[in-house]
Amino acid sequence: MVLGSDLRHGAGRGLAVLVLAAALTACGDDSGGDDTDPPSPSAQRPTTAASPSASAPDDPAAAQKEIEENWQKFFDPAVPTKDKQAVLENGDAMGQVLKSFSGDERGGQVEATVNEVAFTSPTGADVTYTLTLKGATVMPDATGTAVEQDDTWKVSVKTLCGLVGLSGNASPGPGC
Repeated sequence: MVLGSDLRHGAGRGLAVLVLAAALTACGDDSGGDDTDPPSPSAQRPTTAASPSASAPDDPAAAQKEIEENWQKFFDPAVPTKDKQAVLENGDAMGQVLKSFSGDERGGQVEATVNEVAFTSPTGADVTYTLTLKGATVMPDATGTAVEQDDTWKVSVKTLCGLVGLSGNASPGPGC
């Protein structure tokens, strides 16, 4: 079965590109997307941090809950761009890129649900999430990163830039 083949009509090449690029969208650091080479896909899935450690925030359970809520908000097509910027790393500076993502027909139909969070530092986490397009799962184990910025856990710039790249937008704007 081809990934996304349960979509009935109009899936087309755009969906295939979206799915393929999402598979390659992983985020190693929170440097703002300066890295041009996509990371290699990994078969390993992060596990949820169970207790505080040097590689986790003081309250991992609260941080995980905030990550889940903010990712859902960020990927909710009904949430206004201004509210999405509040849960995006460097959100004020990323307005143009966010508009490119939200303005793309597929971007406006994409939603995500967090499956797992693995903390990589007190202010960083790998996030495994399910990506859906028009309600159909297109990527059950997409990967990205969350970063804590200004006391808020946010979707990383690198995650957004990878997704904008999937939309076929050759010039997503400054910051990517």
